[in-house]
Amino acid sequence: MDTPVMPEAITAQKPGSIRTVGIIGAGQMGNGIAHVAALAEYDVVVNDLSPDAFEKALKIIGRNLDRQVSKGVIPESKKTEALSRITFADSFAGLGSCDLVIEAAVEDESIKRSIFSELCKHLKPETIVATNTSSISVTRLASITDRPDRFIGMHFMNPVPLMELVELIRGIATEDDTFETSRAFVSSLGKKIAISEDFPAFIVNRILLPMINEAVYTLYEGVGTVESIDKAMKLGANHPMGPLELADFIGLDTCLSVMQVLYEGLADSKYRPCPLLVKYVEAGWLGRKAQRGFYDYRGDTPIPTR
Repeated sequence: MDTPVMPEAITAQKPGSIRTVGIIGAGQMGNGIAHVAALAEYDVVVNDLSPDAFEKALKIIGRNLDRQVSKGVIPESKKTEALSRITFADSFAGLGSCDLVIEAAVEDESIKRSIFSELCKHLKPETIVATNTSSISVTRLASITDRPDRFIGMHFMNPVPLMELVELIRGIATEDDTFETSRAFVSSLGKKIAISEDFPAFIVNRILLPMINEAVYTLYEGVGTVESIDKAMKLGANHPMGPLELADFIGLDTCLSVMQVLYEGLADSKYRPCPLLVKYVEAGWLGRKAQRGFYDYRGDTPIPTR
């Protein structure tokens, strides 16, 4: 993805209490958060299930930093320094020195609960824990930990280096100091902040995902093809990406997870996930990351699958 971080993000004042940032998950979101944090001169420790996942993430970060260098956003020296700040931890114990730990695992509440129930015993008492969840209750996740007062939702947008926004979500027990320190940290990355209440899917996905789900219904009901639906929204509503193309980019499994959270959390039929979206996920056609979704990405040019 095209490169992002504005020059001021590199020189922004850092909150004094945060020097080392832990990130759980080396996937698309995790490596993006690692990228911007390292570029903002934080030491970054990435935890994942395997060193291979970390090495893959490091290569992606390197390529994205190269794009920034080529565009004149950062000098070559900043790229080298940023990469040198990112290290790997093969267990939660390796995050013990971190002042802030951001969970960026898959959007599955059972997995996140498992992570938080094990993580906190390895952390300093003062360490802030954040979740990058895009839809799940921050209050509910905080209750799994030994520090609900030092727990917060910190929802980065994808792709992290490019997108300016971070949603900050307080749980019911989040203390003011935790919130203000988190706000200062996000600002130091050069990001802008939208503060959301702790309701299902927060602000961005509360609005965005039902639109995508409705586009899938439009396809499911035969109102238009993949190509015509995306063309209509790009040319008729001036969207940079069509909703089905965007769904593939986000990941259809993530889209389905968010819709399920909305449907279950708000008990309104307008949030019912489209059966076609469910079928695509059941088939493993999860979008770009699986090479097939509403488009087939296995050739030189994406081809609509319906």
